[in-house]
Amino acid sequence: MTDNPLKDHVFTIDIAVPRQRVWDEITKTGRIQLAMNNTVLEGQLTPGSKLRYYSPNKQRVFVVGEVVEVTPPRRFSHTFKLLMQSEEPSLVTWDLEETTTGCRVTLTHSGWSTQVKTHKGTAGGWVEILKVMKQELETGDIPLKTKIIYAMMGAMMFMLPKATKVDEVTRSGW
Repeated sequence: MTDNPLKDHVFTIDIAVPRQRVWDEITKTGRIQLAMNNTVLEGQLTPGSKLRYYSPNKQRVFVVGEVVEVTPPRRFSHTFKLLMQSEEPSLVTWDLEETTTGCRVTLTHSGWSTQVKTHKGTAGGWVEILKVMKQELETGDIPLKTKIIYAMMGAMMFMLPKATKVDEVTRSGW
């Protein structure tokens, strides 16, 4: 990651559940994280360990990275490389703060290289992820629109770049 003029993305949302519930959701491994675009996080949550966000059937990998910090239940930070783009990794940091009504989540996506094409589009993705996470944790369900999008994404997996196939990701060192 290099010094650059691209602005950090910083998003804050209040979720009316205990901080521990939010922590458990963002660090959940081996099971689907609906709010995280219906992906499965795999990896040891210790600094220096590699992580991957897989498709639900674990045949595709969408994001790879390395764990930077794990301070339960307050901070989870990792590098972030979207495999559908050939860009340098950036940094995602989740900060969780207890409030009188639940938990304040501050998500910071920083460390953008100057060649990043996804900088602008990533912002909208994080806004949607946080809205879905809030609804899921507060109500136990996600929006119908999101369920339809996930079903469509699942049906279109065959169209994804070869670089997202598990064996290709492994071969590349991630």
